[in-house]
Amino acid sequence: MHTPGFGDGPTLVLAAHGSRDPRFAATTERVAAAVRARLRGITVRPAYLDLNSPTVGDVIAETAGDQVVVPLLFADGYHSSVDLPSIITERRLPGARVTQSPVIGTHPLASALADRLHSAGLRDDDGVILCAVGSSNPAADDHVRRRARELTHLVGRPVVTVFATRLGENAAAVAGAVEHLRGRGAARIALSPYFLSAGLLIERMERALDVIAPGALVAAPLGAHPDVVTAIVGHYLRSVGPGVAATVGASLTVR
Repeated sequence: MHTPGFGDGPTLVLAAHGSRDPRFAATTERVAAAVRARLRGITVRPAYLDLNSPTVGDVIAETAGDQVVVPLLFADGYHSSVDLPSIITERRLPGARVTQSPVIGTHPLASALADRLHSAGLRDDDGVILCAVGSSNPAADDHVRRRARELTHLVGRPVVTVFATRLGENAAAVAGAVEHLRGRGAARIALSPYFLSAGLLIERMERALDVIAPGALVAAPLGAHPDVVTAIVGHYLRSVGPGVAATVGASLTVR
């Protein structure tokens, strides 16, 4: 549902990771467009932590007035706890209030993952691998495992977690996950990417599955799924406080 226009609200900066794969920036732009449609009149600016432009620092430094930075990340890690706060402190203009929201992964996104699997053709005899980036922060990895448990309840199939940055020699992590799922009765493997966009890490998983579990189903990444957009809008409205959020009134349900 659209919100009424309220163009005097803070600029919304969508802080994405960045990728050499051109599909990542294209996906981020689609997410930004979907958010603009929900927050009419608010300036929404995609920005990147690495590998793409404009960078988060450049956007913050060239934007007059208050801003809300929403990290397009699915778990708390270095980027959200160290990198972004440092960029905000160093690059914000004098007098500008720049607020960083929680990562979008704090919003319940298991239903979106289930939607992507069902849209791809999930079968009753599938076993699911939930694939995420992986973090040096154990709490971030635990968050992903919680998502896997939530997804298990939603789809009624076994779900195991694999981290794409830690596949091991000969993709041993993938082989172990496939063996576990087949031991639970899975006739086919389904890959659920806990990613914003298609890219090199998902392709690495797909190549491993081509060898270890030929014919695996691959769901689309989350992209501009409505639940992702709702997560961003909700974080923005909670960050701006009751003054701007009240302008929206009952026209928007923040979940």
